[in-house]
Amino acid sequence: MVDDETVVRTAAEAAEGHLFSRVKQSYVRDLDVAVTFEDGVLTVDVYVNAPEAGVDEDELADDAARVGREAVDELFAAEE
Repeated sequence: MVDDETVVRTAAEAAEGHLFSRVKQSYVRDLDVAVTFEDGVLTVDVYVNAPEAGVDEDELADDAARVGREAVDELFAAEE
């Protein structure tokens, strides 16, 4: 059984990793990755302010959140 802390850490690390694979860290002015896992429900919210990165910040944040959720799906699949 995967503990809640591992779920949260996995999602956050995956989301940040994806984001920084797409843009240089120096372009990011502000970043907030909020992950909760309560009663079996995972929520991953990402906010990024990177105006000089030349990317759609909302799309980047949405993609990072999706990657975080997918990483947790893979974590649970590995447990089966």
